[in-house]
Amino acid sequence: MLRDKNLVPLSRQHQHALALCVRIDRAFLAGEVTLEPWCAEIQQLFAQEIAVHFEAEERELFPIAERFPELKNLVAELRTEHGAVRELVSRAGERSLDEPALRKFGELLSAHIRKEERQLFEGMQQSMSAEELDALGVGLERELAAASDACILPNQATRLRETS
Repeated sequence: MLRDKNLVPLSRQHQHALALCVRIDRAFLAGEVTLEPWCAEIQQLFAQEIAVHFEAEERELFPIAERFPELKNLVAELRTEHGAVRELVSRAGERSLDEPALRKFGELLSAHIRKEERQLFEGMQQSMSAEELDALGVGLERELAAASDACILPNQATRLRETS
């Protein structure tokens, strides 16, 4: 299903976070994991975009989705996952994120985003009228105004080296 224009800003932010998850996964596959730069990048992306994104979902999106019985349990799962991601980001900020936790962060965030895109957004688009989606879009726009538009670019330590 095509993404409704009112949910596109969240989907764009999902792309930024998924890019980080892919890079983390590739670093593990290449055996090139240096924790300090990853912790710094996770902390930076969270501060610039993910924290505002989560708050927008929790203030605007989730309360509306919870009105639909078929989405209520899904929203509860997503709220729990937000807490788990925040805990891992906190560990990144404290520089206590080890390799298993970094891997868990990438896997959890990636699965969470895919669940929102494939289940929550699809369910909302099927359940809500165009007018309801437009009203949601206004609220999301207001909440997301504080988020940075810029995608965080990989730094020297987190960029994978090309192999010949």
